[in-house]
Amino acid sequence: MSDRRKFFGRALGAFAGLGALGALYAAKRTWDPLPSVSAAGFTTVDLSQAQDNVLYTEMWRGKPVFILKVSKSDKAYSDKRLINVGGDKFFIAIGLCTHLGCIPEYFPDEHKFICACHGGQFDAAGEVLKAPPPSPLVIPPFKIDGKKVVLGEEGPEYKKLKDAGLVA
Repeated sequence: MSDRRKFFGRALGAFAGLGALGALYAAKRTWDPLPSVSAAGFTTVDLSQAQDNVLYTEMWRGKPVFILKVSKSDKAYSDKRLINVGGDKFFIAIGLCTHLGCIPEYFPDEHKFICACHGGQFDAAGEVLKAPPPSPLVIPPFKIDGKKVVLGEEGPEYKKLKDAGLVA
């Protein structure tokens, strides 16, 4: 066999090998979930370091989720919408006003949320204090796992709130 023929055979083999690697890479990329699908999944939030009356915001399914550790001195502490996580009470809700979908701002000194769009107000448990919002802030599906909350999964605590009519 001539040297020229060996060279072209090896070159063709190398070219085919690169093509096969490219095809495998493309196939793997199609198996990976899209970023939009990954964002729509579950979000785990560790609440072990949360402080009283400090608002934390997480993103879940492209929406802000408000997480607030409610102190015992707050008027809303006895509200049935609050979630018990490791002995502490938390307010967890999608951070969009139920009137027109604006994002309310939290005022820690007053322990309430105020929507800048039309002046709607919510207490520290998401209940409407002042119209125009037609309903409380929406509690997303969640599951409690120790001191962590998994957003996007319906756990027994969420189902209990749902059965009581406290979530949409």
